[in-house]
Amino acid sequence: MQTNDLILMGQHAKQAAIAMAKATARQKDLVLEALANGLENSQKEILEANQKDCLAAEQAGLSPAMIDRLSLNGRLKGISQDVQHVATLPDPVGETFEHTTLPNGLNVCKRRTPIGVLGIIYESRPNVTVDAAVLALKSGNCAILRGGSEALHTNQALISVIQQALNTAALPLHAIQLIPTADRSQVIHMLKMPTYIDLIIPRGGAGLHQFCRENSLIPVMTGGIGICHLYVDRTADLDKALPVILNAKTQRPTVCNALDTLLVHAQAAPLFLPPLAKALGEAGVKLHLDEKAWHILKALPAGTVVCQTAQANDWDTEWLSLTIGIKVVEDSQEALNHIREHSSGHSDGILTQDVQLAEQFVSEIDSAAVYVNASTRFTDGGQLGLGAEVAISTQKLHARGPMGLKELTTYKWIIRGNYHTRPS
Repeated sequence: MQTNDLILMGQHAKQAAIAMAKATARQKDLVLEALANGLENSQKEILEANQKDCLAAEQAGLSPAMIDRLSLNGRLKGISQDVQHVATLPDPVGETFEHTTLPNGLNVCKRRTPIGVLGIIYESRPNVTVDAAVLALKSGNCAILRGGSEALHTNQALISVIQQALNTAALPLHAIQLIPTADRSQVIHMLKMPTYIDLIIPRGGAGLHQFCRENSLIPVMTGGIGICHLYVDRTADLDKALPVILNAKTQRPTVCNALDTLLVHAQAAPLFLPPLAKALGEAGVKLHLDEKAWHILKALPAGTVVCQTAQANDWDTEWLSLTIGIKVVEDSQEALNHIREHSSGHSDGILTQDVQLAEQFVSEIDSAAVYVNASTRFTDGGQLGLGAEVAISTQKLHARGPMGLKELTTYKWIIRGNYHTRPS
């Protein structure tokens, strides 16, 4: 694929964006309904393509975590249901808000509009192809997608279904395009196309985000790197805290909202850590322990759980596996300080019965998602009522947390007058 081919994709996307901005809510919902049906009807072809990618990934020596992200086995029905759910959500485009009439009689409001053309760069997870397309289309945007080389066959199969759905609603096929090559040089070319792409959304590891920030001529929406914490306060209901921690760590350990570091108040630690370690050990979790936690757990029977002493860089590690760091803290202030120093600003939470402390935690922890007595696994567009998400932003401008439909719009000011002129 040549640079000129990518520019042609950009030109097609820019042209398609005009049609998408004018598309009716019904047209957009028809696309999503057709896509949901297409995913189920084309399940055999999609899974065959996905199996090719998974087999190649195994042969290439990719980690089990990467292969888990790549696999669509048992997940297509859920993806189809998510598409159907997004179709039922209100269309944000055209919504007006912040109405006011100025003293001079001018009527002012803001109106939501599509951003335009999104450049979405992602790794491994082919479900992102569907999430990105669905949210882009429902919010009136176009998208140029660049998936990982390891998911190329799967992504091509999914794009075929997406474009068939666009055809059903008489919307331009170029509204959603996939860069059909694993050539990494196309990423750098993509980042240098501000004439055609309005926003870059990387979805992957820290290296991808840094590369985009350093090389893009286009605004970049970064996030998705999770070093997630839970703090178990001395007042926490320890019986209820244990399943929350297990859920946060073990339900799907390869994703960005999985728990990485557990902080436990010194008064709760002697009672809580032994049964917690046993439960984590049974789930196959390895523990990296600070000195105080090690002192409490060293007396556990051999074979209960795999433990080792924590190293300094463990507190800055996104594990993406069945590994967790555990640190005993003297008080809530030490917990707050630790999170502020080591969090990536993704998802952090507290388990406590102290309402005042919970409010202090919410006020002082400046992460995209802050939890009180709940698992960090809820930082997800579907779980928070958005239907799906194109990414999770950990930056502070425009959007934070799961990026759903409204987060993929911008706005214009609408000013109505009666032949008003501005006085000097």
